Amino acid sequence: MPMIEQHPIETQQETPAEPTAASTKFDFVVVANRLPIDRVQDAHGEPEWRRSPGGLVTALAPVMATADGAWVGWHGAADEQLGEFSHSDMHLVPVPLSAEDVELYYEGFSNSTLWPLYHDVIVSPEFHRNWWDRYEEINRRFAEAAARTAAPGATVWVQDYQLQLVPLMLREARPDLRIGFFNHIPFPPLEIFAQLPWRRQVLEGLLGADLVGFQRQSDANNFMRCVRRYLGYTVKAQHVQVQDAGGAPQRTCRAEAHPISIESRELARLATDPEIRARAAEIRAELGNPEVVLLGVDRLDYTKGILHRIKAFGELLEDGKLAVGQACLVQVASPSRERVESYAQLREEVEGAVGRINGEFDTMAHTAVRYLHHSYPLREMVALYLAADVMLVTALRDGMNLVAKEFTATHTDNRGMLVLSEFAGAADQLRHAVLVNPHDIDGLKSAIMEAINMPSAEAMRRMRIMRRQIATNDVARWSRTFLESLATSHGRG
Repeated sequence: MPMIEQHPIETQQETPAEPTAASTKFDFVVVANRLPIDRVQDAHGEPEWRRSPGGLVTALAPVMATADGAWVGWHGAADEQLGEFSHSDMHLVPVPLSAEDVELYYEGFSNSTLWPLYHDVIVSPEFHRNWWDRYEEINRRFAEAAARTAAPGATVWVQDYQLQLVPLMLREARPDLRIGFFNHIPFPPLEIFAQLPWRRQVLEGLLGADLVGFQRQSDANNFMRCVRRYLGYTVKAQHVQVQDAGGAPQRTCRAEAHPISIESRELARLATDPEIRARAAEIRAELGNPEVVLLGVDRLDYTKGILHRIKAFGELLEDGKLAVGQACLVQVASPSRERVESYAQLREEVEGAVGRINGEFDTMAHTAVRYLHHSYPLREMVALYLAADVMLVTALRDGMNLVAKEFTATHTDNRGMLVLSEFAGAADQLRHAVLVNPHDIDGLKSAIMEAINMPSAEAMRRMRIMRRQIATNDVARWSRTFLESLATSHGRG
C-alpha cells in the first residue's frame, strides 16, 4: 500500500466503550478487515479517532455519506469491545478480535498462508488447520455483523483476501442482499492456487457474491479457471453459473477487472504547494544535490523487489555507469508485519545489502543509498516524489501498486520517469513507463539507465500520457464503476 496512508485527516474525541446491538439498518455496508479510523493521542495525551486516508476510505466516504452507509471492521486493538458509533459521516460497526484471533486469523492464515500463496509463492506459504479454523470463524463473525447491519435489499461490499468466505455466509443468511467483493491483491494461477487445502471453500465463499472484482483481467481469468477446474461450474465470458447442491443452475456470479486508483486531483494540488516544493528542494540539498535521485517507496515486504533494485543500483556503481555524488538511491521502507519471521529476515537482508554498498562506495560528502525504515505523512511523501528524478517500482508481484500512480500524479510539470515492474497491476494502465522484469538484474540495470538518459522531450511526452490516464481513471471512478456493475449483476439467474 502507498505510504501516504500514514497521514491523519480528521479527528473525533469520543471513544465508545461498550458494544451495542445494531439498532439502525443501512442501505450500503462496507465490510473490511479494518475500520477506516485509527486511534491516536491528542496534544493532551487523550485518545481520539482519526480517519484513515487510504485510497479505499477516500473512494467510499462520499458514497457512504450519500447512501446512508455503515462500515463493518476491526478497530485495531485486540481484546477490546467497542459499541457502534459514528465518525466522519460514517456509522462504524466494530468487530472484536482477541490477541489469539489476530495471531491465527490475521498473522497466520491471512498473511502467512494466503499472502505468499497469492503472490506467486515468493516465500513458501504455511498450511495449518487451526489457522483455517480460526479464519472461518472470524469470517463468520464479520458476516454476522454485516447481516445485522444491512437493511432489506441493501448493497454490501466486502473487501480483500482476509474475508473471502464472507460473501457466501452473507448470501445464506440474507439472500435479499446485493453482494460485491473486491480482491485488492493478485489472484494466483490455477497451478499455484491448487496448493491450498481449502481451495473449494474459498472459491465457494467468493462465489457468494454477485460480482467479484479484481485488479487485472489476468486475475479474473485465473479465478474463473480455478472455478471451472475445482467446482466444475459453467464459465462463459465473465459469468459463472453457480449451482445448487443438486447441480441445478442457481444464479450467476460475474468476475471483472476493476483496477483501483488514487485521488489524483488532491495529489496534483499538493504538488503545487510552495512549501512542499521548497521541501523537495531541501531534500535534494540534504542528499548533496546529486544529478539524479532514484526513489523507492514500499512497505518492507518480500513482494516489492527491494533487494533486486538495491542489487541493480550497486552493480551500476561497480560498473562505473553511475557514481556516488552523481546519483543517490533513496529507499523508504515502511515497517510491516515485523512479528512474522520472513519479514524480520527480509529487514536484515535489506539492511545488510545497503550497508555493503554504502561501505564500499560512500564518500565523506555523499551516501550511495539513503535507507529510511519508517513511514512519512502525506506532505513529506509528496515532497519526496517531487525530489526524485526516477521512481523505481520493482515489485515481484503486486495487485496494483499505487505508489507508481502517486509519483506520476505529483509530477505536474511532466518531468521525471517511472521504472515499473510488469508484474505490478499498474503496468496495465501506465504502459508508457519503462517496463521491466525485476528478476532480470541486467534488464533492470538497463531500464534504470534508460530512464536516467531518456531525452527530456520523450520523458515529458510519456509522463503527460500517464498523468492523463490517472486523472481520467481516479479512485472515485473505480468505486463508481464497480458499484454500477454490481447494480446490474444482482438478481440474474
